[in-house]
Amino acid sequence: MRVLVTGGAGFIGSQIQDELLSRGHEVVVVDDLSTGHRENVNTRAVFQQLDIGDERLGEVFAAYRPEAVFHLAAQMDVRRSVREPVYDAQVNILGSLRLLELCRQHGTRRVVYASTGGAIYGEPEYLPADESHPINPISQYGISKHTVEHYLRLYWQNHGVSYLALRFPNVYGPRQDPHGEAGVVAIFSLQMLTGTQPVIFGDGSKTRDYVFIGDIVRAGLIGLDSTVVGVYNLGWGNEITDLTIFDTVRRAIGINVEPRFAPRRLGEVERICLDARRAREDLGWLPTVSLEEGIARAVEYYRSNPHGFRA
Repeated sequence: MRVLVTGGAGFIGSQIQDELLSRGHEVVVVDDLSTGHRENVNTRAVFQQLDIGDERLGEVFAAYRPEAVFHLAAQMDVRRSVREPVYDAQVNILGSLRLLELCRQHGTRRVVYASTGGAIYGEPEYLPADESHPINPISQYGISKHTVEHYLRLYWQNHGVSYLALRFPNVYGPRQDPHGEAGVVAIFSLQMLTGTQPVIFGDGSKTRDYVFIGDIVRAGLIGLDSTVVGVYNLGWGNEITDLTIFDTVRRAIGINVEPRFAPRRLGEVERICLDARRAREDLGWLPTVSLEEGIARAVEYYRSNPHGFRA
């Protein structure tokens, strides 16, 4: 199958790309390298350095006619979405809409979309949040990602482009950029390995649902092969505090360091974890890598790859 991966030079996209190639698919990667890294692009993939809003994306579709698309390219920084809401909408909404139009025009049959479970629900009314939980995002990022879910359903109903929107939890593991704004496991790992005192925003009680990258990639590939259409949470359904992540990374590295605390950041929810029962029932997906094992793997990776991208 010919598969286009947007954001394929990034943390998640590059590992989906690798798995697709290992299964014999033809892969085209589109990435503007604003946050991704050229080193993450597999040498067996075709690479096009483009923004998803670039007019030349149409030429890529015309040349390669992808049968399926993994759409991971995004403005993914919650804080930047609050500071620059127009930019966030331009990338996440208008860029995605242009991509869907090209899918319609060129006969793409399937889109697997990286949505967000961490930002879409807002401050939860109950936990773990399932897909029926009210959508009340408190950041522009959460709004823009949810908006694309509506467009996906529209293009399925009106044009037959089937889709699976996966609401990601906090994903962590090898190749996550420790120099970016997101990815606390990567950030803490590099800070501790280089002797920098880690910073926790808030009092450390903020919670997230952490799932290892390998489990996320597996969900994406299940989604590609499935005929299921709709929106699905991925997660353990467990709240993990910032302090727990800090302590688990510290133990994996084997050092004695204390965090520095800073004010919480606008737009970030205080608590979230995701009910993924529908993914288990309809897709046969369950996370398998424990937090301790996943963080140990991540720490070992950053010992050898402090930049975060493919060695």
